[in-house]
Amino acid sequence: MPNDNPTATATVTFSRVGVCGSGIMGAGLAEVIARAGIDVIVRSRSTEAAEKMLATVAANLAKQVAKAKMTQEEADKVLSHVSITSKLEDLADCELVLESVVEEIAAKQKLFAELDAIVDKKAILATNTSTLAVVEMARATQRPDQVCGIHFFNPAVMMPLVEIIKPITCSDQTIARTVEFVQACGKDGVHVLDRAGFIVNALLFPYLNNAVRMLEDGTANMQDIDTAMKGGCNFPMGPFALLDLVGLDTSVSILDALYAEFKDDNFQVRPMLRTLVAEGKLGRKTKQGFFSY
Repeated sequence: MPNDNPTATATVTFSRVGVCGSGIMGAGLAEVIARAGIDVIVRSRSTEAAEKMLATVAANLAKQVAKAKMTQEEADKVLSHVSITSKLEDLADCELVLESVVEEIAAKQKLFAELDAIVDKKAILATNTSTLAVVEMARATQRPDQVCGIHFFNPAVMMPLVEIIKPITCSDQTIARTVEFVQACGKDGVHVLDRAGFIVNALLFPYLNNAVRMLEDGTANMQDIDTAMKGGCNFPMGPFALLDLVGLDTSVSILDALYAEFKDDNFQVRPMLRTLVAEGKLGRKTKQGFFSY
């Protein structure tokens, strides 16, 4: 169920948090953290992208005001907690930095090494990865005991769940602090070991991939498959609508990572899915995926 509270009610234990990445998840994370009354600084590689992210947050808050889910004063207060930068150095005094950049291990390792050299040595460095091994990012730093996974789901403002991932290198104290942060954000945290896909994606993506297999085999068309899973399983959306929401490129990356880890055919990307990505049809973000938007 969505969290309709304009701000979280748990005790705030962090005063300044950094977010690396200004895409859809970056904007969502910024709003969630700001709603908790925590100052959040979002770093993007370009000022233009950072300003676009800030405009996205402002627009979403404006919608909440228009729907009478928060007052203008509350929206202004949330927005006042959000700042932007294009410089990693501006994250130096953050107590926690949460990365949400491209889902590629090499890019994340490079970023973690850079953050490790810049950010306060007492700070937690966390990843919002949905699938990749957190320990591989921890090993890129000199503080592996202070690196963990904090996986928010999209859309971050609405989705109540957060997976808290503890790699073998992480300390109990880091996890305890992470739990405090998740609770301060008004989210429900679940604990999971550092295994590919964690809980949700390890169970979800075989289902999504096999829906594509069913479509390829001609068992039913995608509209009927989506309707069946909504009506038969009470899912809020069908597999093809969900794939388009997640992003087909992101889905391929997740499935590739799961297949590399488990060598299970259920994780082997279906040809139709890979073809759509090759054609640049990535789902909602490109206005074309399995469906047109």
